[in-house]
Amino acid sequence: MTTNRHHRTLSARWMRLPQTLAILAASILWSAATPAVSQAQHNDGPWWKHAVLYEIYPRSYQDSNGDGLGDLNGITQRLDYLQNLGVDAIWIAPMYPSPQVDFGYDISDYENIDPNYGTLADFDHLQTEAKKRNIRIVLDMVLNHTSDKHQWFIDAASSRTNPKHNYYVWNEGIPANSAGVTEFQKRYEHDGHVPPNNWTSTFGGSAWEWVPAVHQYYYHFFYKAQPDLNWRNPVVEKAMFDQMRFWLDRGVAGFRLDAIPTLFEDPQLREEKALGGTNAQGDPNYSDAYQSNLPEVHDVIRRMRAMINSYPGERVLIGETYLPNTAALNLWYGGEKHDELQLPMDFLVGFHGDHDKLDAAKFRTSLNEAETQIHGSQPLFVFDNHDNVRSWDRYGDGEHNQQIARILAAILLTTRSTALLWEGQELGMVTTTPTRKEDVKDPIGVTGWPKEKGRDGERTPMQWDDSKNAGFSDAAATWLPVPPNHTTVNVKTEESDPDSLLNWYKQLIAMRRSDPTLRDGKQIMIDESNPSVLSYVREGVAGHPSVIVALNFTAQPQTISLDLSKAKVSGKTVSTLLTNAPDLKKSTSLNITLPPYASWIGSIK
Repeated sequence: MTTNRHHRTLSARWMRLPQTLAILAASILWSAATPAVSQAQHNDGPWWKHAVLYEIYPRSYQDSNGDGLGDLNGITQRLDYLQNLGVDAIWIAPMYPSPQVDFGYDISDYENIDPNYGTLADFDHLQTEAKKRNIRIVLDMVLNHTSDKHQWFIDAASSRTNPKHNYYVWNEGIPANSAGVTEFQKRYEHDGHVPPNNWTSTFGGSAWEWVPAVHQYYYHFFYKAQPDLNWRNPVVEKAMFDQMRFWLDRGVAGFRLDAIPTLFEDPQLREEKALGGTNAQGDPNYSDAYQSNLPEVHDVIRRMRAMINSYPGERVLIGETYLPNTAALNLWYGGEKHDELQLPMDFLVGFHGDHDKLDAAKFRTSLNEAETQIHGSQPLFVFDNHDNVRSWDRYGDGEHNQQIARILAAILLTTRSTALLWEGQELGMVTTTPTRKEDVKDPIGVTGWPKEKGRDGERTPMQWDDSKNAGFSDAAATWLPVPPNHTTVNVKTEESDPDSLLNWYKQLIAMRRSDPTLRDGKQIMIDESNPSVLSYVREGVAGHPSVIVALNFTAQPQTISLDLSKAKVSGKTVSTLLTNAPDLKKSTSLNITLPPYASWIGSIK
């Protein structure tokens, strides 16, 4: 999230020890068996290193009971599809009990399942069925904040003397007549006090919310219903690690850590720098330098990594890390020590600012940085997720979207990286943004309309077939409307079309899975001065041939002569592995003409 249970007592933990041991035993059996399959196939590192991860938004994937909302049993029903696609693990967006103010990212109980999505028994069944298909489950873990309906916060907000009060970040504010108080702060005056500084919430308004019962403000980086936890309190760290252990004991493969750079805020509460202008909510634009990416977070992540390393089965930590450059990303791996996140998300390749466009030089630079500036760590490239306009729309020109989508898929799946897919990306689903404020469900769209229309457009139901509601639900109405293009853009239609985007993804994933070169071969850029074509070589591994990739980023044919000398790869001819250019399917030459927006992948002989 970028725009963006009660703590159990020791006695309660002892009471459930037999159950915990049984779950842990099952977890050990799972982790002992499954990686052996992966190692037999790949023999090139932990399972996550070359995985295809697939994000599922449970509300939108498959409705199994006709209420218009997706659920866990619906995901279970679709596991065969995910297996056939070639998915190694699914990341499930929050399915914990929640008031659903921010659709699950406001958690009121970390150790259960929201009734909208099912039960713990349904989760266990999903995990059992996923295991049969060699698919692991990664859970979204929201550590920055809880819901204001979590019992911890209810207790914390009841009295300053309550033991849970210091679980959150509180401040009495400052007198409203203090020097330097801004008009923005004065909007939030209570009992003669205003918030202690000019910090804003990502969802609009002040980041401080008044609670009369304790005569204090609490801090919330995100929505006011999402109070920030106080990570400077060691009791909070232990409590949150215990929430993670609950699921690790249950056998999950790891966690995607939501908004992880925001765990800490400046203890001096210093004013943020004014950037000028106003945001979509009409608030002044300020920096968030004192609210995000503070150095203390890395100490927590190192301890978290040590904690998950104590479990068998190569558990993984994936971080939602929107960062300014690759050097900053490197810190989240732990630099050369490699002791923090295994997979901080690299958004620098797939997101190039507010106006994404196919720019060979930009892609070349960002891919080179990922190859050379993270101390040999494994990149995790991301082009799509539940928080951003789909890459189909961000990069598409309205005429060549199909070809451009294939270019992006080729980059995602032939570069040296772990790959993350967002549900429907493999189909070419489009962003379907509401056209009326009254139809908006996303709180940031409600507060920011019309400048900020929210994230509903990329969260619409998965399109399975051309029937009513796209095969997602039998309900009269679904929680978000199904896009009208579901009659042609859907799984059923694309599975039967050999030239569909879905089958392009399947072919790329199958190639990557079967070829050690595409998983672990060194990546070397060639033809680096070419402004129109991105070309690179994956150096051969374990006797397998090197692979060459050439992608035309323009609407004009591009003739190229590929010089392999920089890559120090011998070979004068090629054999085409995959292309969407019919004339190149039998090409054997390194001198080729790429049609507009063509993708071509070859094996060097």
